[in-house]
Amino acid sequence: MSKTIGIIGAGAWGTALAQTQARNGHKVIMWAREPEVVDAINAQHENTMFLPGVKLEKGIAATRNMEEAADANVVLLVTPAQHVRHAFGVLGHHMSDKIPVAICAKGIELETGKLLTQAAAEAAPKLQTAILTGPTFASEVARGLPCGVTIAANDQKVAETLRDTLAGKTFRPYVTDDVVGAQIGSAVKNVIAIASGILVGRKLGESAKAALMTRGLAEMGRLSVALGGKKETMMGLCGMGDLMLTAASMQSRNFSFGVQLGEGRSVEQILGERKAVTEGVTTARAAIVMAKAHKVDMPITDAVRRCVDGHEKIDDIINALMERPLRAENV
Repeated sequence: MSKTIGIIGAGAWGTALAQTQARNGHKVIMWAREPEVVDAINAQHENTMFLPGVKLEKGIAATRNMEEAADANVVLLVTPAQHVRHAFGVLGHHMSDKIPVAICAKGIELETGKLLTQAAAEAAPKLQTAILTGPTFASEVARGLPCGVTIAANDQKVAETLRDTLAGKTFRPYVTDDVVGAQIGSAVKNVIAIASGILVGRKLGESAKAALMTRGLAEMGRLSVALGGKKETMMGLCGMGDLMLTAASMQSRNFSFGVQLGEGRSVEQILGERKAVTEGVTTARAAIVMAKAHKVDMPITDAVRRCVDGHEKIDDIINALMERPLRAENV
């Protein structure tokens, strides 16, 4: 049955999600901050700023009125991670508490060191909140190529409602109640992807990249467990699946950022040329705050934080990692 899907945020991923839902026969209303994006979507049926070259389905309309986009059967919040709290504060004044909201951002709140669901609950405690995450590239999803995603919610009825509403021929959601693990996996994998890119930029080889991704996955699991999540969640789409995609392809903003950083460019140079947010830069800092608070050892994540802070030479940071004391693999 056709429903109305509200999408808050009209970047590449928000636009790709709009495409999937319009293909499913739903009416889609997208909120965008930029008037030129709204105009392009409505007049040209294309998001020329964030997803150029993809003709949008006719069932998609754009607005600058967030209240209009929130008047829907399901709302997908696709703002950058650091804007989630503010967006929920606005939505809390305009939405029924019977409408599920899926957070589609990946990150940790820098100012507080909290998970996005925690920030959302503080800003709008009455809203039904879930996480939608997984290994996806916006350009592929927008073109209708197949993918799998994770929907995580404390209330399984909320997760199942989102699953049943959003599922399509090429868009396959799986549900879990591990809200913590789903968020840690989707956030920290961006940091490991930067580290992976740095190794490629420094031409340190495929063996090093494989070792780094594996040990990065161990860090994700340690932090997840410390926060009450399940270690096995890291073996799913929102953990290993997302890491495999993000840490090995130049389509990934975080991996490509790491490659350029490893090649010797500065953080300011790289980010200054980008329209879209590279979440792993902020997440590296936020994750270390969280890790220290819970006494979790995350050497790769901390190394990335030091690299993006720019106060040390990258080769010195890599050498320090390689000189760490040896340990058992399962810890």
